[in-house]
Amino acid sequence: MEPNLARVYAHLAALYERGTALGPDADIGVRRALVETYFAIDPVITRIAPGMEIRTVEVAGRAAEWIWPAGADTRTRLLYLHGGGWSAGSAASHRPFIARLAAAAGAAVLVPEYRLAPEHPFPAALDDALAAVAWMREHGPAGAAPARRLFLGGDSAGGNLACASLLALKAAGRPLPDAAIALSAALDFGMSGESYRSNAHIDPLIKPRSFDFYRAVYLPPGTDVRNPLVSPLYGDLAGLPPILLQVGDAELLRDDSVQFARRARTAGVAAKLELWPGMPHVFMGFAPLLPQAQDAIAGIGAFLRRCAA
Repeated sequence: MEPNLARVYAHLAALYERGTALGPDADIGVRRALVETYFAIDPVITRIAPGMEIRTVEVAGRAAEWIWPAGADTRTRLLYLHGGGWSAGSAASHRPFIARLAAAAGAAVLVPEYRLAPEHPFPAALDDALAAVAWMREHGPAGAAPARRLFLGGDSAGGNLACASLLALKAAGRPLPDAAIALSAALDFGMSGESYRSNAHIDPLIKPRSFDFYRAVYLPPGTDVRNPLVSPLYGDLAGLPPILLQVGDAELLRDDSVQFARRARTAGVAAKLELWPGMPHVFMGFAPLLPQAQDAIAGIGAFLRRCAA
């Protein structure tokens, strides 16, 4: 294994061990502090390139952060929903990665601080995501201004919320984004994919038992795990906009993206699936330490630029 990739694997394995050592009754604040260190393994990752603009705003009563490259057309906008197991993560934890994403796409990216479980279980985060989509259609970094192109995306639990948002918007007859991105997305609480078994001992971070915690904190008792707003894999995908799915083939969640892409294509959706050999969960956030992450971000940028053209 390439040395920097080995470093990432070791870092993620250590996060998993520290997380399990906390125990199931650990203070949620301690767990959240751990997630804030997800990408923080090297200064080259946490450094934000010069020329990026950052502005804090309020969106439907929640804090949010705009990130965009100076000189970009801020009418092209991406709502990005951070990962963190529905219970952790923030704009700050993902800021360097999202800055790279904004630069690659030439877009203004809005990152809402959606409500977290267990204090706010399903559907609170989804409701916040939908409110942010509506707000961003009419507001940019400089204030009220309609979007020219609007995209939706997220990683891990944020990828779940992005895809659930697409289904909720469609069901409500509301305008859909022009395209979407789902990165290492968790799309199936039913854990139906073969990768939940074949990759259980390969993925250094997410294990089948992890979903005991995710279900406990995010899903109210009695929730059907096949509810499409919980597990978008089971939704009616017809009519969704073009979507790019990126996932590492070493991930426990690999087949969530594989199955979603297959079902989306069957439903007539322009779904592009990228399987990245040997890559772990949300590897894109480890750019520029990992050249594969750099290439993945460039691919996301190219996809969104094509959809904006």
